[in-house]
Amino acid sequence: MEESMKDYEKEIERSFREIHEGDIVSGTVIAVSEEDVTLDLNYYTQGIIKVENLSNDPDFNPKEQLEIGSVIEATVIKCDDGQGNIELSRKEANDVLAWDKLQEMMDKETVTTVRIKESVPSGVVGYLEGIRAFIPASQLSTDYVENTDAWVGKDVEVEVITVDKEKNKLVLSARKVARKKQEEERNHRIAMMVPGTVMEGTVESITGYGAFVSLGNGISGLVHISQISQKRIASVHEVLKEGQKVKVKILNTNDGKVSLSMKALEEVMVDKEEDAPAEEYISNEQASTSLGDLLSKFKL
Repeated sequence: MEESMKDYEKEIERSFREIHEGDIVSGTVIAVSEEDVTLDLNYYTQGIIKVENLSNDPDFNPKEQLEIGSVIEATVIKCDDGQGNIELSRKEANDVLAWDKLQEMMDKETVTTVRIKESVPSGVVGYLEGIRAFIPASQLSTDYVENTDAWVGKDVEVEVITVDKEKNKLVLSARKVARKKQEEERNHRIAMMVPGTVMEGTVESITGYGAFVSLGNGISGLVHISQISQKRIASVHEVLKEGQKVKVKILNTNDGKVSLSMKALEEVMVDKEEDAPAEEYISNEQASTSLGDLLSKFKL
């Protein structure tokens, strides 16, 4: 077959390309061993990253965390490692590039998974994009966390909440992710509630404008003071108290909020009473006075 210039594009590109120490280059993983990783740099020679220059994470395992064909970036340490290869450091490139990526993750509220490596005072430590990250105990869960040691080795979903390259400070939150999931689940349960349904709940708090009633599964609804009773009341406390069991009717579930009514149930009871048929009076007693007896008393 006739050869063309297109067949030699890669070779021509490689011949003109220059790589210097300190450059950040991109390469495709073509081999992974326990000692190093080999990259195709689209250059006349290969790039080598020794295992100690791969990540700041002390538990980083290249065979588990790098795949053949994946593309990674690294900084040129030496143009010749003594064996004709270019020696690279992924750690150094990561220290430059990771912070921009982490900032982008925070801006986009990206959810990612990290493994907790160790427990430290007031929190735990993991690694994200090769950078040591701190998760305060208060940001581990929606519940209070007392024993952070129990979290070591666990994988948790997190969001980046603080990025400070100058202070080398990276802070993550698992609590933020958990709260969003709880909110999504709650909104889904509310969306499945049908207006008109009668439910039993417990008065959990009373305000000047109404009472909040717990319906279970983390869902509460508001009974506005105007929906408590058919009678006009000056204060919710006239009718309700905290902890009281009540029956309520769902009015609507707009914008993730549940509106309830007790008055609507009273109206139903009144309607039933008004619609009840009048009872016919039937006497089993016989009339004691006949027509003949009545006429006999008149004198003509």
